[in-house]
Amino acid sequence: MKLAERCALVTGASLGLGAEIAEAFATEGASLMLCARNVTELEAQRARLAAAYPAIRVFTHRADVANRADVDSLFAAAVGSLGKLDVVVNNAGVYGPLGAIEEIDWDEWVQAISINLNGLVYCSRKAVEAFKPQRYGKIINLSGGGATNPLPRISAYAASKAAVVRFTETLALEVKEHGIDVNAVAPGALATRLTDQLLAAGPERVGAAMHQRMSKIQEEGGTPLGIGASLCVYLASAESDGVTGRLLAAQWDAWPFSDEIKAKLATSDIYTLRRIVAADRGEAFDKK
Repeated sequence: MKLAERCALVTGASLGLGAEIAEAFATEGASLMLCARNVTELEAQRARLAAAYPAIRVFTHRADVANRADVDSLFAAAVGSLGKLDVVVNNAGVYGPLGAIEEIDWDEWVQAISINLNGLVYCSRKAVEAFKPQRYGKIINLSGGGATNPLPRISAYAASKAAVVRFTETLALEVKEHGIDVNAVAPGALATRLTDQLLAAGPERVGAAMHQRMSKIQEEGGTPLGIGASLCVYLASAESDGVTGRLLAAQWDAWPFSDEIKAKLATSDIYTLRRIVAADRGEAFDKK
């Protein structure tokens, strides 16, 4: 029971990866506060977990992470119901408008940034407030491929997820002395409701290459949700203490880390986003 006696808040926890993370946490003994915008789906998730794991506490609170008042109420409810918070998983997110930047609805683009970036940052701010007095805590931010690759016609998602990684690295340095670890997770190419959204938009809006890639993911099933959820369990547990400021690929990176690897990570930029210069690609046209 890697998360026994730990209390966790998971946003976007009613469906898809968020639901998988919640179940993985429940399996490992964590008490849970689950958040989503759809009350019906959220209650169905709570009832399912409560029936499957009667020994743990599961609470829910309807909230839109883009709404500051909702987030304030969510964290007050979490601490009030659970008694404390040890882990916050920022999973809530949307693709936003799909299409060329000059054609998409601008308000929808701004709203996607509000959810994926501003909402995540504000939830992290509230998490830090809860964690600092106890000098311990875990913040896990879901990022994904949008952070490391350009995604034409899905620009709000790409921009927000790249910003999430840089925020993760920055916050990790701010709160390290308080015993708070902050990491980002790339869960792999998932076959979820977001994939269905891209496919339904068609190749004209998302581009032929992206549409073909999403079709293949849907046909093959994509990366199992459990792989990303397992990485979140690791990052929420004491086993990962000291691992911070990293973007970890659930499917490819060498977690869980030995003490030797942890020491190397602490003094390197491995698993971070950095600029590529000419010398990195064997070219010599950089200034001396």
